[in-house]
Amino acid sequence: MFDSLSSRLSETVNRLRGRGRLTEENIRESLREVRIALLEADVALPVVQALIERVKVRAVGQEVLKSLSPGQALVKVVSDELTAVMGTANAELNLAATPPAVVLMAGLQGAGKTTTVAKLARFLKERKKKKVMVVSCDVYRPAAIEQLKTLAGQVEVSFFPSDGSQDPVAIARAALDAARREVVDVLIVDTAGRLHVDAEMMAEIKQLHTALNPIETLFVVDSMTGQDAANTAKAFSEALPLTGVVLTKADGDARGGAALSVRYVTGRPVKFLGAGEKTDALEPFHPDRVAQRILGMGDVLSLVEEVERKVDQDKANKLAQKVIKGKRFDLNDMRDQLEQMNNMGGLAGLMDKLPGVSNLPENVKSRVNDKEIGRMVAIISSMTKKERRHPDLLNGSRKARVARGSGTQPADVNRLLKQFMQMEKMMSKLARGGAKGLMRQMAGAMKGMGGGGFPPMR
Repeated sequence: MFDSLSSRLSETVNRLRGRGRLTEENIRESLREVRIALLEADVALPVVQALIERVKVRAVGQEVLKSLSPGQALVKVVSDELTAVMGTANAELNLAATPPAVVLMAGLQGAGKTTTVAKLARFLKERKKKKVMVVSCDVYRPAAIEQLKTLAGQVEVSFFPSDGSQDPVAIARAALDAARREVVDVLIVDTAGRLHVDAEMMAEIKQLHTALNPIETLFVVDSMTGQDAANTAKAFSEALPLTGVVLTKADGDARGGAALSVRYVTGRPVKFLGAGEKTDALEPFHPDRVAQRILGMGDVLSLVEEVERKVDQDKANKLAQKVIKGKRFDLNDMRDQLEQMNNMGGLAGLMDKLPGVSNLPENVKSRVNDKEIGRMVAIISSMTKKERRHPDLLNGSRKARVARGSGTQPADVNRLLKQFMQMEKMMSKLARGGAKGLMRQMAGAMKGMGGGGFPPMR
């Protein structure tokens, strides 16, 4: 998300960052570029106008022009105003209600509402330690109820059964009664979507809202619809007392216009970003961190939180002990590392949060392909246990067998082994020289990336 906007804005702010002196003309020219970048990212025009005006007022004042480093000061102003437009701070779910706290989900058909219900249920269960029940009041879409039942099983939360012959309001009331009996903390209610905003849909969801009196009413919207996402959210906020917005499919939206527009247009905070199909692909929306990502500064805080949450600590500790004791790093260890990387959203997901990635050459960024991680895991899995422990055994005939088993070519096996050797050297460096040795090795590897890095697999 934000790829195109980030690259455009990063170019602009980098030109300013190193300047010892700025003039009003410099600032006007830069803000013109920022304006074009925002419009191209499909940010709503009123949002662009308001943002540019607020930056301009602060930029031509004492705060920037009289600063010791005006370029840096202007970058901070742009960052602050981007954050303010998106809502300043993360707006958490308000679950301070007599259990069960009811969360009502609304949105158009195809926005990913049912999947988001499962993601939110998993988020509340794992991160907030809540007992969650989900129910579907969508009696119109074929298999909608069955889809939620399957997802509820995957994330291991309670599912209240319903069927297409029932009245949606009756389903909701019965689910609420069941949630009270089972002492559930949170009841999440999935509602029917339509292909567009219509009177019948609005009437039904208003009835559901009246029957349930939810503490949270979240509007789920596809971020790839850009300005339309903000406009649809506004239509819903005028009909329902929305408490927040969930932006879905953020991983497929390179522009990011919806994230910048929704809060300003609706007055409702973006509470979550959905970025991926997996049930753990839902993250709290932090405006300040998103602003930093847009400006190419990365999002290290979110990355650290993700590592702490998703890395298998037992495996990490075992590998650390193995390296410290000087034992050999093998292909089993490499496979574990690749699988952990996949759990954290793959290379693309990690790079999105690293500072300065937007400044990398396109030929380097284009090599980041998460399919290659899966291919590398397949190659290692096609080896015998003995070969994984002792890669030196892999002669020509063995490599050919591994390639056949993994659906790759012997050249791909050779490339993987070359990458393994580089990782092995890095680990032995850590064992001999501690963290400083590893950091020197990593710095060398990063320089190597600029010159081409590891050879890509076909």
